[in-house]
Amino acid sequence: MLGFFFRHYLPWVERFVIYDDGSDDNSNEIISSQHNAELRHYTRTHPDSFVLSQRHFLNNCWKESRGKADWVIVTDIDEHLYHPDIENYLLSCKAQRITVIPALGYQMITSEFPGPDEHLSITRTNGAPFTTLNKLSIFNPDAVKEANFTEGRHGARPVGRIKIPREDEMLLLHYKYLGFKFLLEKHSCRRERRTETDRLKGFGRHYYWDEDKLREKWKSFESALVDITSPEATKNHRGPRWWREQRLLRRLSNRLSGLFTRTEAKS
Repeated sequence: MLGFFFRHYLPWVERFVIYDDGSDDNSNEIISSQHNAELRHYTRTHPDSFVLSQRHFLNNCWKESRGKADWVIVTDIDEHLYHPDIENYLLSCKAQRITVIPALGYQMITSEFPGPDEHLSITRTNGAPFTTLNKLSIFNPDAVKEANFTEGRHGARPVGRIKIPREDEMLLLHYKYLGFKFLLEKHSCRRERRTETDRLKGFGRHYYWDEDKLREKWKSFESALVDITSPEATKNHRGPRWWREQRLLRRLSNRLSGLFTRTEAKS
């Protein structure tokens, strides 16, 4: 997956910091071969929980980029942020003083594992809209005080100088369903690395699905596939968008606060 990851991000990301959690393949060699990639050891702050350790890590790892980067991306290796003109889009967002860019999630599906030299967002563009993958991955590290990611980064409650785009154009392409054999192997690997605490708390319960359940899920995504390069992709991505709900709640809170203030002034 690292080859796909670097091929996607290298054209517009200047620096990579990748944390390794004890990989036993040649991942470290691949990462070290990139001139602008720094490899670090991942330390679990909650020894009995990978998920809680990850949440703490994700909420803090990006803060070192303050004063150094216009944008910071917090992501997984199999998540590709996509926009048809991403560099100009980010410049436009910066000019508009936008500080957080949530992405609409797509579960990408391929019938077989892609070839090693493919650029997935160009060659593998069929995905199913999946609101669980609606995530905050890219934001201005100077404007955001805290990201407040939930477990797995499936939600966030950013605080600070927060401004989101008027329309959602950024997509998150999740490349995990890359042939059913690969999916089975990945779930098996992830399942083996779960701690007892994570299992008891229900974190990552989908990794414990049997093959029949996984095939059922595959078919449900397959029936909803769209081409993410289509202009209609963002418009047809239905379902809740937590950042829009938070924006509405902030507006209502501000209006109520103003109402109470005016009422008190009259009394």
